[in-house]
Amino acid sequence: METFNGKTAVITGAGSGFGREFARLGAQLGMSLVLADVQRDALEATASELEASGAPVTARCVDVSQGEQVEALADVAFAEFGTVHLLFNNAGVAGRGGLMWESGVKNWEWILGVNLWGVIHGVHAFTPRMIDAARQDPSYRGHIVNTASMSGLLNPPLMGPYNASKHAVVSLSETLYHDLALASAQVRCSVLCPSFVPTAITLSDRNRPTEYVDDVPLSASQRAAQAMTEDGVNSSRVSAEQVARMTFEAIRDDRFYIYSHPNRLAGIAARMSDLLEQRNPSDPLTGLPEVRAKLETAVRV
Repeated sequence: METFNGKTAVITGAGSGFGREFARLGAQLGMSLVLADVQRDALEATASELEASGAPVTARCVDVSQGEQVEALADVAFAEFGTVHLLFNNAGVAGRGGLMWESGVKNWEWILGVNLWGVIHGVHAFTPRMIDAARQDPSYRGHIVNTASMSGLLNPPLMGPYNASKHAVVSLSETLYHDLALASAQVRCSVLCPSFVPTAITLSDRNRPTEYVDDVPLSASQRAAQAMTEDGVNSSRVSAEQVARMTFEAIRDDRFYIYSHPNRLAGIAARMSDLLEQRNPSDPLTGLPEVRAKLETAVRV
């Protein structure tokens, strides 16, 4: 997609983090915006900011884990703006980490519901309509960006449910890439795999639905995982705004894999070598001995 001016973007998780920066950059580029988030006050703040800048904005409070709400979002987007050119399946949560066997079923269901099913619902609701737009207009260009994580390519300890959800998003996105190549030359996709970036994801429990609240106190391993994530996010030198710019550049250049921290590719290479050479999994914390020491101290029996 070479130009963005005059086109329409749908962004989930638009109230903060990457979603808000996608929206800000889209507005700067002359796009119409359909914004969705489960947190109403954050969504309204983003919408108000961009409306004040002159961007055409429609905002809806949406829980992406609920397919009917995402379908309704698609109905609104196409009704108000005629078509959709960019879809950012971006909403995500971190949930509780810790030793995998200490993560309750409610935690798994919530994380998979938002991180994985949210993407599935977005693809299901929007892709057929984007394909149809391409069929009707030879000049139409569409692009879907699914937000995964570097944890969708690696498997850091104490992040089991999150890792599983993001690996599934990478797999889904790679398959979507091949399916789109069969169906249309006019609709493309990318997968965004950021490492730690300062966003509000560490605060995602504030939006956990009551039916998924786990009243069990945090274990030692869960406290250690929470501290590891917070340290990583707070120490990152890459901003959400920078990631948004990287993402739009990748859309323009038709690049599938988008990395916020290319220095992490060495870990991916080691994992691929493990698979090919049938080695036991390499330590994803190689090069971070102080982090590993803290985690071992926290969880060792």
